[in-house]
Amino acid sequence: MDIKKLQSLVIDALEDIKAQDIKVYDTVHLTSLFDRIAIASGTSNRQTKALAASVRDKVKANGGNIVSIEGEETGEWVLVDLGDMIVHIMQPAIRAYYRLEEIWGEKEVKFGAAKRTSTRSSASAAADEAPKKVGRHLAASQTTIDDEPKKAAPKKTAAGKTAAKKTAAKKAVGKTVKVAPTKTLEAYKKTVAKKAPAKKVAAKKPASKTRAPAKPKAKSAE
Repeated sequence: MDIKKLQSLVIDALEDIKAQDIKVYDTVHLTSLFDRIAIASGTSNRQTKALAASVRDKVKANGGNIVSIEGEETGEWVLVDLGDMIVHIMQPAIRAYYRLEEIWGEKEVKFGAAKRTSTRSSASAAADEAPKKVGRHLAASQTTIDDEPKKAAPKKTAAGKTAAKKTAAKKAVGKTVKVAPTKTLEAYKKTVAKKAPAKKVAAKKPASKTRAPAKPKAKSAE
């Protein structure tokens, strides 16, 4: 199946069950295991399972291949392997911890803008185009503001953009948990667990074996 068609089917299946914060990334330049990765959130175990089932049924009904589905037992993180595309359906807390967007998110695939524009009703479009009535005092103030010369926003130079990227990269150091390209859910979790910084336990100081010198006894009066 064409990757664009597969991507469209996955997005439709997720939107049908009201998935939150859907993101799709192009991973061709990062790994040869798959071409796309989709990440979406479900608010409960029941919704994440329903989202995974929706993706499975939609792709299967259109002749696509379902390689495997993992994580349905708990529903906290369900991974649907479609061969050329991997779908991660996660609860918000799990998604915030693993931060897969920071690993795969170099090339985000934009979608849905044309669809949302075409579905607008003619009534709402006509309302947007209709001229709005304003009072005389408001019209006068708007004319005064519009007549003032607008200051152009300062353009960022190439050097400024490079410096900004370096600053952002420095801030991200130590926060992102790198995950090797993989298709299995357990491999993701094990890799993150291995690379998580271990807690340092302060060593206890050994008790001193040296006794304090004894105090001299007071001499008795003769």
